[in-house]
Amino acid sequence: MTLSRRARAVRWAVVAACAALAVACSSTSPQVSAAAETAPAAPAIAWGPCAAPNDQNPALQCARVPVPLDWTAPEGRQIELAVMRRLASRPQERIGSMLVNPGGPGQSGVDLVAGGGEDFDRWGGGRFDVVGWDPRGTNDSSPVECFTSPEEEARFWAGVSIPATAAESQAYAQRTTDLARRCGEVSGELLNHVSTADTARDLEALRVAVGDPQLTYVGLSYGTFIGQTYANLFPDRVRAMQLDGLIDAVEYSEGAEARTVGDVAHTDEVFARFRELCQQAGPAGCALARGPETVDQRVAALFDRARRGPIPAPTATPPGELTYGDLQTSTFTPLRVPEMWPQFAADLDAAANGDASNLATSAQQYQSPEGYRSSVTSSAISCLDGPARQPVTAWPTVVPEFDRSSTLWGAVNGWWLWAPCASGWPGRSDDRYAGPWNARTPNPVLLINNRWDPATGIRNAEATQQRLGNAVLLVQEGYGHPTYQDPGACVDAARERYLVDLVTPPPGTVCQPDRPPFP
Repeated sequence: MTLSRRARAVRWAVVAACAALAVACSSTSPQVSAAAETAPAAPAIAWGPCAAPNDQNPALQCARVPVPLDWTAPEGRQIELAVMRRLASRPQERIGSMLVNPGGPGQSGVDLVAGGGEDFDRWGGGRFDVVGWDPRGTNDSSPVECFTSPEEEARFWAGVSIPATAAESQAYAQRTTDLARRCGEVSGELLNHVSTADTARDLEALRVAVGDPQLTYVGLSYGTFIGQTYANLFPDRVRAMQLDGLIDAVEYSEGAEARTVGDVAHTDEVFARFRELCQQAGPAGCALARGPETVDQRVAALFDRARRGPIPAPTATPPGELTYGDLQTSTFTPLRVPEMWPQFAADLDAAANGDASNLATSAQQYQSPEGYRSSVTSSAISCLDGPARQPVTAWPTVVPEFDRSSTLWGAVNGWWLWAPCASGWPGRSDDRYAGPWNARTPNPVLLINNRWDPATGIRNAEATQQRLGNAVLLVQEGYGHPTYQDPGACVDAARERYLVDLVTPPPGTVCQPDRPPFP
């Protein structure tokens, strides 16, 4: 079952933060024994009407749930989590609650339920209340802030884009140092308590609060790291856990540099596959296949031209030019969403012919205050999950290493997500979780991954299956991130059978999507 267009638009409006992201700057901490974790006390959730625009939907209910800022001091300062649920469509056959997380780090689970709750309801056969929450430090749950006003934020980011020269890189590195200082001044102690381990304990509190004896959870993208963390902290409390678009937990928690390299390791091969399928589709199915040159030749010429200087973008929003960094950034969304591939090919074709307006407009959604805010939220979380090994002043050697992993996304991810953490990020955590990652749950964990996922490649899923004590991997021979971006009846049937009946597909099962990216 594909997610509705509204849900997908909500979750991919700022999708740059949705790859497995770089982390840095927190101090290392001792490994936490799962046996040492105890279920937090939590009162039942007082559900009520939602605020506009969701207040007219009787299936949706909202609440605010208090949790400790510091789980090692549960009686101390409290923060609140924004929570939303969509009531099960078959309440007479209700099994319990299905908690869901869209990824990020930092995307809104409340928005996910508001826009896609009906789709998750179908994934669970109508037998679960679908519950989403904004993780601590994000959106409407005590968000991390780095500026005292929107105007100050807009001034800070005005004219900033991914650097392409040494001078631009030096200036960007200094800007991330300034950013880290500002975040520490505005958010203070909160920055020490937004790690994924903190969120996993919040998830356990929510499980208790909804009244379920065990957790049923669906995690997408970075939400798979939340799931792996929870499964290793609270293995006996897992009823069903479906993880789609797998993060490699070892790489993610090892450090900012290793994770950034790993995060983009699969991107170039997916872009190559895009070009190959475009060539096969021919000019009738893919605009880039027009002309005497091959698709590979046309794309290589476009990137070479952008390296030499900006390409005009006269009808972009706003009008301007497309820089090389903009060109890289413009690929973030379409490579994750294969239904966009024909239009993406047409946009690349137009840029190759001298008009990069559509690509420049695509890049702007990331290089805006809203886009940069999303990357800062991601950094606030991931900077606690693993330390940066090198300071941002080492960018002349570190960023080229990212580029060697992926010429398309390496430097972009590095500047967005490694640089803030390497710039003296003020958050510190003695309570992050860094393994082990091999816990055995009572029922199997279902892992799902597209074969051609540019953000969380198939090797991540294979490593996770080998690592977890009780996991089954379902592979879809599809494209995009995660699998619902390339809908397939085979995967949808497996989702429902697992969530409802706890039956996993036979090991080695491979599904096909319903249609190819190009006609």
